[in-house]
Amino acid sequence: MNRTICVFASSSDHVRRTFFEKSEELGRLIAASGDHVIFGAGEIGLMGAVGRAVKSGGGRVIGVIPEVLNRKGIVFENPDELVVTKTMGERKEIMETRADAFIALPGGFGTLEEILEVITLKQLGYHRKPIVFLNTSGFYSSLSDLFDELFRERFIDELFRDLYYIAAEPKEVIDYLNGYSPKSYRLKV
Repeated sequence: MNRTICVFASSSDHVRRTFFEKSEELGRLIAASGDHVIFGAGEIGLMGAVGRAVKSGGGRVIGVIPEVLNRKGIVFENPDELVVTKTMGERKEIMETRADAFIALPGGFGTLEEILEVITLKQLGYHRKPIVFLNTSGFYSSLSDLFDELFRERFIDELFRDLYYIAAEPKEVIDYLNGYSPKSYRLKV
């Protein structure tokens, strides 16, 4: 298929092993699907795990990193392409533009900020690309509950409930991407 899949993920090496295992599994599945990954070019944490798994599976790895982080030990060592940007904003714009789909692996503030931005952009009609959370070990269950509360309290219209998908396993992520049909949303004013 040769999709370019943007993966947002933790850059911490201090998380539980299961998060690494599922990230590696997802990377292998991305490569086996003939897809490529574009990511924040981190060598460590779940970013590095998914990048190495895609690369070892024969997939193309595109890293995008701001120049302030482009240092040995931080930047992914062997990407097929490395884009160095001046700012984090430019980094996000390049990843968002070049991606055909978005996946959020477990991560911290940066991961949340990135995935919420692409959800908002989809809600506003700037893109129609699939967005998936990999809910490893229930990591995103509390966020999903918060989203449900936002819908219940009508901060978000029910029309937007399918802007994103929450998957329990890496294979479910790929299955969702393979069956995805773009939908247009009509904002109510």
